[in-house]
Amino acid sequence: MTALTPTRTAPDLSFLLDHTGHVLRTRMAAALAEIGLTARMHCVLVHALEEERTQIQLAEIGDMDKTTMVVTVDALEKAGLAERKPSTRDRRARIIGVTEEGARIAARSQEIVDRVHQDALGTVPEGDREVLLRTLNQLATGHLATRSENPRPVRRARQGQR
Repeated sequence: MTALTPTRTAPDLSFLLDHTGHVLRTRMAAALAEIGLTARMHCVLVHALEEERTQIQLAEIGDMDKTTMVVTVDALEKAGLAERKPSTRDRRARIIGVTEEGARIAARSQEIVDRVHQDALGTVPEGDREVLLRTLNQLATGHLATRSENPRPVRRARQGQR
């Protein structure tokens, strides 16, 4: 450390969030791979089961661009877990329907996701878990809910799955 090194006055929030997010995504990817899914596939199946949703709506929920969404739905269709079909609300729109096998796999994948989350939270003292989740939710829905416009967009790390 030199005399020019700035003194850190607070923990590096960016590092803490990036690192824990990366490790959690990696663990999630490995766990879901055991049943042949990616986190994005899980996301699409679970949210498509909740209610009739278009591919665009599901992409927004999963924070996916159009190309990634198309590739994800193509993979789900190829595996027999989902299908594109006409919307009952808007005949111009196509929704993602989940097959019976897709619903079965979604239930299994939700168990896996819940287990990975529980394993991560299990390292936090029980009394602090609710505070941690409430605080992260406040950040995600409040001050950090929307991306800032940036003339030089931040390049996001490749996230194999979501």
